[in-house]
Amino acid sequence: MTLRRIAIALAACAAAAAGGLAGPATARADTPASYVALGDSYTSGPLILPISPSAPLDCLQSAENYPHLTAAALGLSLSDVSCAGADTSNMTTAQFADQPPQFDALTASTRVVTLGIGGNDNSTFLTALAGCSAIDGIAGAGSGDLCALAYGNKFADQIAADETNVAGALQHIHTLSPAARVFVVGYPDILPQSGSCFSQMPITTADVAYLNGVELDLNAMLRTAAGQNGATYVDTYGASVGHDSCQGESTRWVEPLLPSTDAVSAHPNAAGEAADARAVEAAIG
Repeated sequence: MTLRRIAIALAACAAAAAGGLAGPATARADTPASYVALGDSYTSGPLILPISPSAPLDCLQSAENYPHLTAAALGLSLSDVSCAGADTSNMTTAQFADQPPQFDALTASTRVVTLGIGGNDNSTFLTALAGCSAIDGIAGAGSGDLCALAYGNKFADQIAADETNVAGALQHIHTLSPAARVFVVGYPDILPQSGSCFSQMPITTADVAYLNGVELDLNAMLRTAAGQNGATYVDTYGASVGHDSCQGESTRWVEPLLPSTDAVSAHPNAAGEAADARAVEAAIG
């Protein structure tokens, strides 16, 4: 991050602390939210300015992430408890001292719930992206599928095993908020459908295809878990094809290894969060 971005982020933090940031209606402690957003960094939108004034700073939550945009567009009171680094266990256990279990935000009066989770379970995304970048980055652009050879079915097996955890989380949501419509939000396309951009994402063409398969497995698992547990799956992948991290700055919705805008590597930027919001809004109707 450049010194300019650090200065902007610090200024945003100060403004948030002073209550100077505007946003959608955020529920007070004595006013239960009609919309509760649960999830990890793909939901929280880390480093996308402005920072959400209602979330712990260590959650890196943006006031321009898809829950905030959706709540504003649909006129919903929002409790956004999404937090960078969260996994399924953090639905029922505290992630940080100032970030209680995310399910604590659910009440009997909640009417809409979005859940964006799964990528951090078993450190799937971190291990896959960082592992492949390290292996291929050392071996070079013409090294073939060394990452696929190194990890094999590891990620597919972990994702399949995690379906039980996601299903359990959905069942728990229905118990805590029985009147709520529940939406499981999938992950957008991170890497191109063919080829690679080794200077931006040091992953070979063969391993790009391998990692695309990992993400498709994850989204397929989330779709199945949603369908079998009374939830609606929101596909953010289809619309994001062609807006991956290898595209130009004005086109991409996901940032490359070295972001050129206020966002985290391999995560949605502001345009990506806005695209996700459109998908969620359409699903909620």
